Amino acid sequence: MTDVGRDPAQAQLAAARARLILDKPFIGVLLLHLPFEAAGWCETVATDARRIYYSPDYIQRLDARQTQFVLAHQALHCALGHFARRGHRLREPWDAACDYAVNLLLVEEGLPPVLGALVDARFRGLSAEEIYPLLAAHGSERAFDTHLFDATAARGIALVGQGAEDAASGDASDGVAAEGTSTALDSDAAPQSRRNRGGGGETQAPLLPEDDLARRWQMRFALAAQQARHAGRLSASWQRLLSVALEPPLPWRALLARFLAARAQEDYTFQRPPRRESDIFLPRLRSESMEVHAVLDTSGSIGDTELSAFAAEIDALKGQVRARVTVHACDRALAADGPWTFEPWQPIVLPDRLSGAGGTDFRPVFEWLQTSAANPDALVYFTDACGEFPGQPPPYPVLWLVKGNAEVPWGERIAFN
Repeated sequence: MTDVGRDPAQAQLAAARARLILDKPFIGVLLLHLPFEAAGWCETVATDARRIYYSPDYIQRLDARQTQFVLAHQALHCALGHFARRGHRLREPWDAACDYAVNLLLVEEGLPPVLGALVDARFRGLSAEEIYPLLAAHGSERAFDTHLFDATAARGIALVGQGAEDAASGDASDGVAAEGTSTALDSDAAPQSRRNRGGGGETQAPLLPEDDLARRWQMRFALAAQQARHAGRLSASWQRLLSVALEPPLPWRALLARFLAARAQEDYTFQRPPRRESDIFLPRLRSESMEVHAVLDTSGSIGDTELSAFAAEIDALKGQVRARVTVHACDRALAADGPWTFEPWQPIVLPDRLSGAGGTDFRPVFEWLQTSAANPDALVYFTDACGEFPGQPPPYPVLWLVKGNAEVPWGERIAFN
């Protein structure tokens, strides 16, 4: 419905949008790209990054500030490209992770969350990718809104929406949609183009592919942020959010591979080749095996599935960089039955049960390495980084793969995202 005078809910949304443009132009200007549409299938609000769908009854139960929160929430999902960043992650925990990331920012902006909004101070400053592994795969967290971020979600909504339209239109055959109902969604999670929309005779613009839509939102977000920065109205939290949106961090697997590859012992040799080869010889690349120590935090902060994924990634990489890998398990003390050493050609097989769950202390591993004959080329520690660190860094490179937002005093840190 386009006549706000006949739709109190849409008038309420328009007023909230106008207030956001005045008070928080960084967010408000993004809403100009998201027209409103009442939808019979929608219980609260929803977005497919092309428009905002809403339940009139739900909107009218909100006060003015809550309405602003709801609109800003939808705008940030689009601006951050959440609809294009899920990858192979499970949909429900990904939806929850996106909501946690967005809602904390809006609360910082002084907007009161609506009933059912996911807010947890533990996740302050984290991106959706960093929050996702901190959530249970089948947890109880549910977003208050509907995310039409993929074809699966859209197809389900399309069936409900089409049923509502059919029921509302009865035997009408003129193609005019009934007021208050949704547009059907195609398999790309986008509204179907409808001619004579509301009797106005207009034709919607061709739909953008998801990648193009994500790039367009990225440009909108960057422009809005640039204007806010020049006006001095962009906080540190928003600055970090902008950097993540414009330059998303590489997955931890890629960063782990880069860390190990950069430390592979490769050099050129001018040694004379065997006599069977030509008398003319060129420098050849010589690779020696690496000594890598991988440490598993078994204090209980890292799940068994995540530990297995980490071990599997180390296993896949060690052959590529010719690494001899020694695996340690540690909570407050090193596991009594460890460590376990694997040659480059041997598969890494973890014990069926790793002892632990007794607090976190990182010092035992480094003390063991200092007193043993080990000479590591690199050490990788998978942890939540909440524990006792050695006072000084060791003489070899250390990579901390961190689940959560804790910082490390030295070494290289990458997020388990």
